[in-house]
Formats: sequence, structure tokens, C-alpha cells
Amino acid sequence: MAEVTSLQGPVELYRGQLTLRIPLGAGGDKFVHCTRGIGEVDGEYPNIVIRAWLAEKLGVCHGSLVSVDNRDGKFNITLVADEDRLA
Repeated sequence: MAEVTSLQGPVELYRGQLTLRIPLGAGGDKFVHCTRGIGEVDGEYPNIVIRAWLAEKLGVCHGSLVSVDNRDGKFNITLVADEDRLA
């Protein structure tokens, strides 16, 4: 069974698209295999574009904090609850 890697970071507006950019040195290398077909490596960053329909479904926008993991060999994205918005 493969080890699960989980990271948190912001959704960025990169080249005009909502994108997750995960530095290879910060664990992004653990996601390269499960992001084939949905992302591309740009220098030191695997970039995963979040399509409009998916952003709407997940409730994410530019600046949203998300958690990503590679559980079950898939690339999983979850919105991290914003304590300030919940108050």
C-alpha cells in the first residue's frame, strides 16, 4: 500500500486560470504520478488547473485554502474550512 501524502495550500490565479502549484521540494513530487492527464510540471511546480465546473462544485476561488492528498492513487482536493467565514 502506497504512503499517503497530504498538503495544504492556496488556489492561485496562474496564467489566467485557477491553479494549484505544488513545489516539488515541498512534496509535489509525490503527486506527479496521480496528476498525469490533469496537470503538467512547469519547472519546480506541478500545476493542476481547476476547471470552472470543479471550482464551483468544490466551492473554491482564487485564494481559497485547500488540502490535497494522493489517497487511493488519485489526486483529491478538499476545501479547508475558513474559521473566519464560519463565525
